[in-house]
Amino acid sequence: MASILVHITHGPEHPTRAALGFHVAKAAIDEGHSVTMFLAGDGVQLMRDGAIDNLSGLGTGNLRELYDAVVAAGVKIYLSGMSAKSRGLTEDDLEGKPYEFGLPRDLVRLAVEHDRMFTY
Repeated sequence: MASILVHITHGPEHPTRAALGFHVAKAAIDEGHSVTMFLAGDGVQLMRDGAIDNLSGLGTGNLRELYDAVVAAGVKIYLSGMSAKSRGLTEDDLEGKPYEFGLPRDLVRLAVEHDRMFTY
């Protein structure tokens, strides 16, 4: 099986693209692939409860269901620390969520280490 990196830079302002990243991550998991996610730019806002609970993309499904499936599968989720800080994500927004802050160099390292990378 392959290792897949899903990089999401779109947030609630583009619900279909944002949810599609999680949808593809879930599909890869369902096919038995190893998945890692890196949320950057507006994509970090997808970790807010309001987005998780209310975002739905056209034809891509409900973010809550997709997020829960990704988390249940133990997917490692990186958040751009700079993006989170500049968008005001707080410890309260991230409480109880599995994540690790990452830097651009981490994204580059992950891209090189994985077999495939999908960007949304």
